[in-house]
Amino acid sequence: MIWFVPVGAVVFLASGLALAYVIGGSAVLAFMATDNTRYLMVLPQKVFSQISVFSLLAMPLFILAGEVMNRGGVTKALIDLSMALVGRVRGGLGHVNIMTSVFFAGISGSAVADAAALSNTLVPAMRERGYSEAYAGAVTAASSIIGPIVPPSIILIFYGALMQTSVAALFVAGILPGLVLAVALFIVNGWYAWKEDHPRVEKGEAPPMLPAIGRALPALCLPIIIVGGIVFGWMTPTEAAAVAVAAAAGVAWFYEGLSRSDMFESLARTAVLTGSIFMILCAVAAFGHLAALERIPQALAALVEQMGLGPVGYLIVMNVLFILAGMVLDVTVALALLVPLLAPVALANGADPVHLGIVICFNLSVGLITPPLGGCLLIVSTVTGVRYWVLARKIIPFVIAEIIVLGILVAFPEISLTLPRAMGLWH
Repeated sequence: MIWFVPVGAVVFLASGLALAYVIGGSAVLAFMATDNTRYLMVLPQKVFSQISVFSLLAMPLFILAGEVMNRGGVTKALIDLSMALVGRVRGGLGHVNIMTSVFFAGISGSAVADAAALSNTLVPAMRERGYSEAYAGAVTAASSIIGPIVPPSIILIFYGALMQTSVAALFVAGILPGLVLAVALFIVNGWYAWKEDHPRVEKGEAPPMLPAIGRALPALCLPIIIVGGIVFGWMTPTEAAAVAVAAAAGVAWFYEGLSRSDMFESLARTAVLTGSIFMILCAVAAFGHLAALERIPQALAALVEQMGLGPVGYLIVMNVLFILAGMVLDVTVALALLVPLLAPVALANGADPVHLGIVICFNLSVGLITPPLGGCLLIVSTVTGVRYWVLARKIIPFVIAEIIVLGILVAFPEISLTLPRAMGLWH
């Protein structure tokens, strides 16, 4: 009867049901197929224990802070600063795109928000300067995944709540990997600039350095306030998220002001995103309960031992599985479905939970720019009008570079763990 579960899931998906209902309905069918129906009585308790995690309160607040900043005119200030810093190099606007994503990551924490904002601003500017629209869209999508790695990251909060891992340590651990990723993207953009003879920004076109820094400073202070408050113990991540909302409103007022309709849209968007994430969490909790009853993590651990994979071999296999999942699943769905099953086995094999969190979140973020369902590719394609598969072909060198960075992070855990240990956030 277990075959009925995937068939039912496909039927649910084909009917147009929301993903949370598909997962929840499939979970109930799985309870019936495995003769565990009697345990459905305790399912509400398991669901509420899954979402009753204090650190999850930070997630909607960081989402709201990002929404407020996106509507407050901060993007132009960050682009001007990036132009002043790297615009005069050959392929300058590509470098500006990547640098802006680094700055933007410390504000929004969302790859999709980054992709949408920069597709509206930098892609038209790059097209006017002679870049192909496909390349402009590709570099925008590729650099957008810096957002989920550099703090404050929404998916790192999500992972921390799932695995009971310090969000503060995860935030600090994401800084160096995010910078390594940015350097890799700069290298690929430089290669493209040499190969396709991309233009540089002329001296008179780039804004002066000091005025650009002065105008961008209020926006750049936001991630410093958030991370600094957490690192020095002044605030918990949830309190830092609340401060971030107030600071984001102040910064938005400094730039262009925030109208009542903008604030309403930000609150509405936050409510929708938060509700969808918590619905998925509740649905996945049912599968987690069933996995515990059927001892699936223990069975996976035994299989790993029988295959003789070892810690590194298992980590490689797990990364392959997460890359494949990231191609077809939303990041939060993949995290909620796979982390409770696969991560405990890695931890039992000696993996560090903070390093594992960075690797997994980086891995799934790459899925956002990978066909067939790359979320950031879809966003950029929709906003710019570039055909999806044209964009997907152009982004291949960036994807290869990001997978190489992923391999480096797997091979050298100290890249992720040096800063948390130096700051006393992790042992």
